[in-house]
Amino acid sequence: MKELNLQKVQNKLRKKFLTRGVKMLGPETIFFSNDTKIGKNVIIEPYVVIGKNVKIGNNVIIKSFSHLESCKIENKVEVGPYARIRPNTILKEGSKIGNFVEIKKSTVGKKSKVNHLSYIGDSNLGKSVNIGAGTITCNYDGVKKSKTKIKDKVFVGSNSSLVAPLTIEQDSIIGAGSVITKKVKKKSLALTRSLQTEIKNYKRK
Repeated sequence: MKELNLQKVQNKLRKKFLTRGVKMLGPETIFFSNDTKIGKNVIIEPYVVIGKNVKIGNNVIIKSFSHLESCKIENKVEVGPYARIRPNTILKEGSKIGNFVEIKKSTVGKKSKVNHLSYIGDSNLGKSVNIGAGTITCNYDGVKKSKTKIKDKVFVGSNSSLVAPLTIEQDSIIGAGSVITKKVKKKSLALTRSLQTEIKNYKRK
C-alpha cells in the first residue's frame, strides 16, 4: 500500500513538471521530491533521481543516471550522465559536470568544466576552470576536512591530486599526473613527477 502511495506521489510530480514544460525522455524512470524546483526549458533524461532541496534553473540538461540532492543548479548547466551532485553544491551558470563526477559541498564557477572521472569536495572553483579527467581534491586527512580554492582560468591536467588545504591562483596550469601540496602562484606551471626510467634491450628474467 505504501509503495502505491509513493507511486501516486511520483506520478503527480511528473505530471506537474510535464505540464510546466519540463522535457522528460522517460518520465516513469525519473524521481522527484516534493520540494523540487525547476525552471524553464529543462531537459531530464531517463533514470535521474532528484532528492530533497534541489533547485534547477533555466536551460539545464540533466543526463541519465545522475543523482542530485540539496544543491543549486543555475542556468545553462549540463550535468551527467552518471554524475553525483551532493549537498551544499552550487553549479554556476554555464558550468558542465560530466560522467562519473562527484561534487560535494563545493561551488563550481561560471563556464567551469569537470568533465569526467573526478571528485571535487570542499572546494571553490572560479570562472572558466578546467579540471582534467581523474583529478581529485584530497580534502580529508582522517581527522578533519580542508578546503581547496581554485581561482579563475586555472587548467588542471589529468590524474592530478590536489591536497587540501590548498590555493591555486588564477591563470595557473597543473601538469598532468601531479600531486600538489603547496600554494601555486598566479600564471605559474606546477608539476610533480619522478623521472622516467628506461632500460634498453630489457629481457624478463
